[in-house]
Amino acid sequence: MVPPTIALAALSAVALVGCSPGSAPPLPPAAPTSDRPPPPPESPPAAARHAPSDLEPSLATAQAPETFLADFTTTQGDFVVEVHRGWAPHAADRFYNLVKLGFYDDTRFFRAIPDFMVQFGIAGDPGVASKWQTQTIPDDPVTQSNLRGFVSFAQTGRPNSRTTQVFICFLNHPQLDESGFAPFAKVVRGMDVVDGLYKGYGEGAPSGGGPSQERIVSEGNAYLDRDFPKLDRILRARVVDR
Repeated sequence: MVPPTIALAALSAVALVGCSPGSAPPLPPAAPTSDRPPPPPESPPAAARHAPSDLEPSLATAQAPETFLADFTTTQGDFVVEVHRGWAPHAADRFYNLVKLGFYDDTRFFRAIPDFMVQFGIAGDPGVASKWQTQTIPDDPVTQSNLRGFVSFAQTGRPNSRTTQVFICFLNHPQLDESGFAPFAKVVRGMDVVDGLYKGYGEGAPSGGGPSQERIVSEGNAYLDRDFPKLDRILRARVVDR
């Protein structure tokens, strides 16, 4: 389906006064490495979480600014998306509201296909995900092309079927333009982070061995974290000042 579809060791210095380069006494040996405790393991960063009542579709009514930036903190690092409302107004408004509400916080990049795209945007709480399944927005005309780093909403192929899922192109895929995928934003910083998102699971079920979107909706993050633990996560997404 087309995308819908450091520990620091202290060092002691020895002052050698009046010694020629070849006659300096040897420095004392360093302490054996085994005597130094290993640095503590890094804890996985915590994701922002929200009460389901904070993510109600009825709260997503604001009109987006003509342009704005959205900063995504992920398990691979940060990337920044620049949204242009003039490119696709319905998409920009929906994305603005989703980011402002915190909808994308603690969600997974559940579909990442090398040389194609990475997709995200299903809520980790099944109760929240099910409510948004029917919250569609009207189609936008395609004014930009689906090139590397551009962001579009996923859709099913039926008219006016976009809800919350978006994808970012890894490479240029202008063939998606003809199918009605309307870019509304582009990655302006951190595309290397996007490139580094985990792709090992491939296409989703039933076409491939990756996660089933139906099960993500019905079981949420519990399903993904149990069966697909290597997936990268969005820890926090925020609208930021330019």
